[in-house]
Amino acid sequence: MKKTYKIAVIAGDGIGPEVLTEGIKVLNRVAELDGSFEFEFTHFPWGCEYYLSNGKMMDDDGLEQLKAFDAIYLGAVGFPGVPDHISLWDLLLKIRKGFDQYVNIRPIKLLEGAPCPLKDISRDQIDMLVIRENSEGEYAGAGDWLFKGQPHEVVLQTGVFSRNGVERIIRYAYEEARKQGKSLTSISKGNALNYSMVFWDQVFDEVGREYPDVKTHSYLVDAAAMFFVKQPWRFEIVVTSNLFGDIITDLGAAIAGGLGLAAGANINPTREFPSMFEPIHGSAPDIAGKGIANPLATIWSASQILDFFGHDDWGKEVLNSIEKVMLEGEVLTPDMGGQSSTQEVGQAVTGKLNIFLKK
Repeated sequence: MKKTYKIAVIAGDGIGPEVLTEGIKVLNRVAELDGSFEFEFTHFPWGCEYYLSNGKMMDDDGLEQLKAFDAIYLGAVGFPGVPDHISLWDLLLKIRKGFDQYVNIRPIKLLEGAPCPLKDISRDQIDMLVIRENSEGEYAGAGDWLFKGQPHEVVLQTGVFSRNGVERIIRYAYEEARKQGKSLTSISKGNALNYSMVFWDQVFDEVGREYPDVKTHSYLVDAAAMFFVKQPWRFEIVVTSNLFGDIITDLGAAIAGGLGLAAGANINPTREFPSMFEPIHGSAPDIAGKGIANPLATIWSASQILDFFGHDDWGKEVLNSIEKVMLEGEVLTPDMGGQSSTQEVGQAVTGKLNIFLKK
């Protein structure tokens, strides 16, 4: 009997529905070729257009509805007319926090055929996994706005770093480094943030005593940003805070092919709640509906879904298929120098799955 994975689909805004369609095609093709499992997709109309019609980004009982699923596949969120803090907090962060998806995983890997702006860099020199704390830090939503509109106006944005939150993400990173036999680098800013980041560094050292086999490094975030560009081979497994992780992974995307190739996973390790998978690019409303959006990041997200469900071999197959399409260079969207449509690129990747398996 086939295993059925129930996936909640939130296509969202702008190019979200277009690119997500191609990711779903890839997942369905993989399931068809494998034969031992299948996907059941349920679509939800939530996002900014939903907000403009209903005054909210998702149903009031949205989290309750999503609990029934094994995973969530998200397209993109954001559209003109809806402030970014509303689209972020009322949907994306609501799901991340509500389902305790405290691990954000972003692979920064230079695939074969992917463009790289760095000079004299080989493919194997950009291959890292960034593990970002995903539930607190500067994104905890703590703070205040005092004397609003007055000359002595004061805004307080409080970063929240709990013992539980910091320790569990760092431990997760150590476990991943041990499992992969790679080094672990912590990125913080302890010289300036004399409470939060000093505490982060302390916990990193404390947990590290339990993993004497894992080689470690620690960098200040400004130095790390420089090394991402100058010496990316320094980094294998990286662990960092919510805000710093958000910033350096976009930098990582820039050196590994651009946002059109950047995927992210929001993981609830206990699997008590569903995890969420998404491309990390925006909704790109300026090209929405034109059929030219790059679906490769969304397809990479599909490979993360396969990894999450224990089908690592298929996850690798999907990445191999992306590489084959890029190496041939015949079917690419305009952002990668081609003239093909979103659908044509998705079809090309899906077709490579067949070719790969027949070899």
